[in-house]
Amino acid sequence: MILCIETATSLCSVALCDSRGVVALKENAEGRSHAAMLAPFIHDLLKEAGIKASELEAIAVSKGPGSYTSLRIGVSTAKGISYASAVPLIGIDTTYSMFHGFISSKADLKDTDMFCPLIDARRMEVYYSVIRRNGSVYRETKAEVIESRSFADIPASSRIFFFGDGSAKCMNVIDRENVVFDNGFKISAVFMQSPAYEALQAERFENTAYFEPFYLKDFLATRPVKNIL
Repeated sequence: MILCIETATSLCSVALCDSRGVVALKENAEGRSHAAMLAPFIHDLLKEAGIKASELEAIAVSKGPGSYTSLRIGVSTAKGISYASAVPLIGIDTTYSMFHGFISSKADLKDTDMFCPLIDARRMEVYYSVIRRNGSVYRETKAEVIESRSFADIPASSRIFFFGDGSAKCMNVIDRENVVFDNGFKISAVFMQSPAYEALQAERFENTAYFEPFYLKDFLATRPVKNIL
């Protein structure tokens, strides 16, 4: 089994998966719950499954992009379990995980379709990538302010599916035919099952000592709005 940890956004989500699918899931969508909920979720999942961390095939963690603090919590926890239990560590690009979750819920997709998972990066920016139907990457993950012609290089004959919590920003911006927006898509650790086992089979493991989240942007500290002193 693989323990999958998803903390790139406001959702704290942990799934226990095997090669056939998801065995168990615990998640909380209340923002800023990661520090309080992540360790108990992991403990409960392993206990209910009757498995020790050292018996896992790997630990998989959503490596970003996403929220700076949330990613640090998820990656730090995954590294700690991986090191202490001597099991491999797998890092999954968050947009790639989203892609797998999206296509698994859709029927009648075409080989020419393109998929654009979007994560809100605050202000007018989004984190996104563009992925082909076969899973190959057309455009690498980046942080960008989407403009009307941002996807002009993609043939008009290809549908582009936009989904994730950053898609609403783009609905009235993109000037292109043949687009589909899904603003109801929700991220989950469940979506990591397929890419995690792909990585396990290919032995694409992270170095536990040096692995860091994929931030894309520098962390900017801000002053609190209220003076609590």
